[in-house]
Amino acid sequence: MEKILRLIKTFLLWELLQGLAVTLRHLFAPAITVQYPEEKTPLSPRFRGLHAQMRYDDGEERCIACKLCEAVCPAMAITIESAEREDGSRRTTRYDIDLNKCIYCGFCEEACPVDAIVQTPIFEYHGEKQSDLYYTKPMLLAIGDRYRDDILRCKAADAKYR
Repeated sequence: MEKILRLIKTFLLWELLQGLAVTLRHLFAPAITVQYPEEKTPLSPRFRGLHAQMRYDDGEERCIACKLCEAVCPAMAITIESAEREDGSRRTTRYDIDLNKCIYCGFCEEACPVDAIVQTPIFEYHGEKQSDLYYTKPMLLAIGDRYRDDILRCKAADAKYR
């Protein structure tokens, strides 16, 4: 009996009819369209967008030039040079990220012991030339200063999952 039922389903193209039923069910459903620049969909607090460098509350940069983010970056998009300061601490003299190479994996953020490099919820940026997506230390610090509240809000929302 099972073989006969399978044979009937084969001749009636049962799988095709099931697929058409799904199509017909969704054909008359209301469309869900987001009018992008005016309407925006909610972003997850874990979204990984544009990079930024953070500062301590006293204004000093957080990066201690440990070079862990450079070492862990699978795309080799980060370049760091460091120097020792007069007080004996080490800080970066050069911190560059080539966003043309970056795969936005978040490894740099996870590897940083002082939360100096973070990925912001900003995804609306572009570059008209390849050099426009080459971010230097002052540019990254400026992004961190400008979007500090958004970054901290996302970090606080994500803290319970870490």
